[in-house]
Amino acid sequence: MLRKLVAEGLGTALLLTGVIGSGIMGEALAGGTVAIALLANAIATGCILYCIITVLGPISGAHFNPAVTLAFALRGEIDPRRAAAYVAVQAVGAILGVWATHAMFDLPILQLSETMQRAGPAQWWSEAVATFGLLFVIFGGLKARPDAVPVLVALYITGAYWFTASTSFANPAVTLARGFSDTFAGIYPGHIAAFVLVQCAVAAVSVRPLRRLFQY
Repeated sequence: MLRKLVAEGLGTALLLTGVIGSGIMGEALAGGTVAIALLANAIATGCILYCIITVLGPISGAHFNPAVTLAFALRGEIDPRRAAAYVAVQAVGAILGVWATHAMFDLPILQLSETMQRAGPAQWWSEAVATFGLLFVIFGGLKARPDAVPVLVALYITGAYWFTASTSFANPAVTLARGFSDTFAGIYPGHIAAFVLVQCAVAAVSVRPLRRLFQY
């Protein structure tokens, strides 16, 4: 159990270094061109996802996402106590990953985001679509080609950065941690709760239809 928790915490921390660090670097090098910064952010996030899922998947299952853990718990594949422990270390790991990234770029460690555009029905619907799509890819991949799940998730998130208005957070731990970074990838803390609620609600209601679709 300890190895699983370490894997989940470490993997989520590394995910946030990819998300936040590439946002900082992309914005610094893009010369004010948001599209270039977002492209860098998306590619780097996809790359780190592929790496951490491949390496840590055999240890913990590579959730790195409370919504994914919730879905697996509702499938009966992880018991409630272990699920709660996963969510706790994912949240802690995510915040530590943000702080580690700030240190790498010589920024103030403790920050609160002032990014205000992530609110409203369109953003919430985008998160619903992004979260459902992520679960669709995970559970569909596990049914069709389990060995391909790392690349499927990496490709999906890279694409979802571009085809969703919210840039596809699709992860309550990532959403929470990004509230502690006033950088390109940040989210205003007051907008976090709605994002997390949508992500968790979609995870809960998606289990049954995906089970029927993929017949698992």
